[in-house]
Amino acid sequence: MNGDRARELAGVEARALVCRLCPLAETRARVVFGVGDPNADLMLVGEAPGFHEDQQGEPFVGAAGKLLDRLLGEIGYTRSRAYIANVLKCRPPNNRDPLPAEIEACSDYLREQLRLIDPRVVLTLGNFATRLLLKRDTGISRLRGQVYPWWNRYLVPTLHPAAVLRGGEGLMEQIRADFALARDALAEAAKVADAAAEQLGLFE
Repeated sequence: MNGDRARELAGVEARALVCRLCPLAETRARVVFGVGDPNADLMLVGEAPGFHEDQQGEPFVGAAGKLLDRLLGEIGYTRSRAYIANVLKCRPPNNRDPLPAEIEACSDYLREQLRLIDPRVVLTLGNFATRLLLKRDTGISRLRGQVYPWWNRYLVPTLHPAAVLRGGEGLMEQIRADFALARDALAEAAKVADAAAEQLGLFE
């Protein structure tokens, strides 16, 4: 099953690599599909590739990526053990905000990533990913700090690492607290899964 999941995810990536559904195909250097474990319990969803990601084809490789790696390490994860993706797979020119038509054009790729990876916890990084997945217009500063039940899993909204780098120590404390919430949600999800497996064992 796990091998099938990885092969199917690779097929989705192959389609994304030649995607021309929106004008960003004309300006991108590389498609930035995602990176990490196709069987991850934790999936992180950001906004869109920046300059360095566009050049290297991997999400979160600049200064924000170094911070993300550090935060993952603090909860016992690495980027190879989690899965990291963005709402958009191509860089918007000059790192401007994603347009609604671009988000719509790219949404099937993220939907397929979520379906195939089937994480227990989704950590949304910033406004765009949070609003898209929670279907709420409220800003990230009001949504963060909570764990939301979401499609038989948990969703934890937090700040975008790039915003934290610009915002100082207060924002660093907030994003650390949100990553700790994600760690706790992962532990809770594991307990629920173990209990369900134990109940199924009663019928064997």
